[in-house]
Formats: sequence, structure tokens, C-alpha cells
Amino acid sequence: MKKLVILISGRGSNMEAIVRACADEGWAAQVAAVIANRPDAAGLAFAASHGIATAVVDHRQFPDRERFDAALAEQIDSFSPDLVALAGFMRVLTDGFVDRYAGRMLNVHPSLLPSFPGLKTHQQALDAGVRLHGASVHFVTSQLDHGPIVVQSAVPVVAGDTPATLAERVLATEHIIYPRAVRWFVEGRLALDGLRVTLTPPEPQWLFAGHTAGEGA
Repeated sequence: MKKLVILISGRGSNMEAIVRACADEGWAAQVAAVIANRPDAAGLAFAASHGIATAVVDHRQFPDRERFDAALAEQIDSFSPDLVALAGFMRVLTDGFVDRYAGRMLNVHPSLLPSFPGLKTHQQALDAGVRLHGASVHFVTSQLDHGPIVVQSAVPVVAGDTPATLAERVLATEHIIYPRAVRWFVEGRLALDGLRVTLTPPEPQWLFAGHTAGEGA
């Protein structure tokens, strides 16, 4: 039975998707804890209502990132997780923290990496005039939003899109691919070879959440 710890900063909709998929699909895994860096993170209530342990490590109580990360790692390690999943966790992590969980920490990012790392990805996509946008689940490395990619999903950019409408479409597909990637990890199907992730046995590591032809911008 694999143990998962999920880190959130807000409502934690991707955390909810993982929790529901774990239960509905009967994974050989347990979401051992949900940890937030903000005491008002709405996702904590969802986790508690599902019998999941919760904790808060408030980043505002620490003078620097190093001491916050040390306290966060201590809290995570108290649950002895096999995997740490970042689900809307809005903190840049130190190299030491990332190295501690190398090969067992995943993140979902709202773009087709390596395009549009960082923040405001949907505005970046609209400004660039791309026809496809999407989401990526990747292993976390010290280079922000550039770790080995596990799975990606693409959505069309359509006429009249705003950052908000594009974000809604991308988030819906995040809720599909992130639980899928976590399940693959739980099943021991992922192997890292440099920057490439191998899935065994193979199956599509991408999803196109498309519209009918002619709807593109």
C-alpha cells in the first residue's frame, strides 16, 4: 500500500481529483495527508471530511525559504510517504527540498511544457497566439517547471478565449491526467531515464481534449 502526501495552497481541486480517483478506482494507495502552506486553504476542509489527516505549515511564520522548507519536510516525513504530489502548491521550493524527494515528487503545470513555465500561463499562451494549450504532469526538479514529463494533455485555443475561459478548459483536463500519472506511480509503472519518463506497459501519455474541427481561433 503506497502512501501519498498532497501539498496545496488553496481549494485543491487537483487534490480532490486524486482523492476521488484513488477511492473510485481502488488504487493500492492511501492519501495519508494533505498539507497546506496557508491555514485558510479551502481544500483542507475537503480532506478532513474524507478522513484524511491535515496539517498547516504557514510559510509566513518563517524568515526564509530554507527554514520553511525544513519545517515542511519534517511534517511530510512524519507520514512516511512514497510520493509527494504538488496540487496548486504556490511556493518555490529550495534545491535541498527538491533533492530530498527526487524521483518521488510530482507536479501539474497548466501549460504544454517546456512552453510557458511560471505564472500567468494562459495569458502567455494567448499572447503567443498558439493554437493548442494544455497541461503537463512532471517530476519536480530544481529547475522550475522543467522536470521530466510524465503525461500531457492538449486543449484547443478557440476564438474569443480569455485567460479565464482557457484556464477552465485546462483545469478540467488536469483533473484527468494528474490522477492518471499518480496511479501509474502507485502501480510502479514509471521509470526515469534522464529527462525521459518510460511507462511500462506502454499506453498513451498524452490526451487531446479537443473540439470539433473549425472551432479553433
